[in-house]
Amino acid sequence: MSGAGLSDITGKFCAPYTVHWTCDTYALANGTGASVTQQGGKSWFFITADYAFGHALERDTSQSIEKSGGKVLGAVRSPLNTPDYSSFLLRAQASKSDVIGLGMTGSDATNAIKQAAEFGIVSVGQRLAGLLLFLNDIHSLGLQSAQGLITTVPFYWDMNDETRAFAKRFMARHKGAAPDFAQAGVYGSTMFYLQAIKAASTDDPDVVMAKMRETSINDFMTKNGILRPDGRVVRDMYLTEVKEPGESSGECLLVKK
Repeated sequence: MSGAGLSDITGKFCAPYTVHWTCDTYALANGTGASVTQQGGKSWFFITADYAFGHALERDTSQSIEKSGGKVLGAVRSPLNTPDYSSFLLRAQASKSDVIGLGMTGSDATNAIKQAAEFGIVSVGQRLAGLLLFLNDIHSLGLQSAQGLITTVPFYWDMNDETRAFAKRFMARHKGAAPDFAQAGVYGSTMFYLQAIKAASTDDPDVVMAKMRETSINDFMTKNGILRPDGRVVRDMYLTEVKEPGESSGECLLVKK
């Protein structure tokens, strides 16, 4: 699994042949929740998509915030595919929290962020934390709306020579579009699986899973990663901030390192 984020996939829903490869709500929560709290964002208010993924993201981030000495002032639940976030944003603004955590992704997140920019929420002192944002979400928003957003990622295409080499190959096949972390994760996980089959000289699932668990993950995206018995891949995660419009020198150069 590369795009799915629910941490329960390796908890109460774990299965012997499931590998949760790229990231989950626990990793995202500890990257953004803990780091932003330690940097001074001590009070949080959540706008959370009302389904299992959103609930898990709020739960895991809340635990991370509280362990880091912060507090959660409240939360509102928004239906999936909500077009109008004005009432939710006004409640978040009225909380006077340091940070508004967006427990959502995709069009829900981009709609909420665009409308937050229209309300001028960030300009008066509150910060927005996008708890799961993809590169195409930032493209969709534009830097004027997305600038200053804090988010955690397991991969950014312009991070180092290895990530840029992979991105160059990807962009040549995708009309110049840079890969996001879910796409990089699909490629990395597929290659790791095929390499395990080659090393084990069989595609028997039990043998291959054992080989994958005993092999360190080292590729363009991951260094010294491990596959745990419950199926979760443990890897480094990176806290990032979206650039201001004047800081970007290219269409895909959107995230501060």
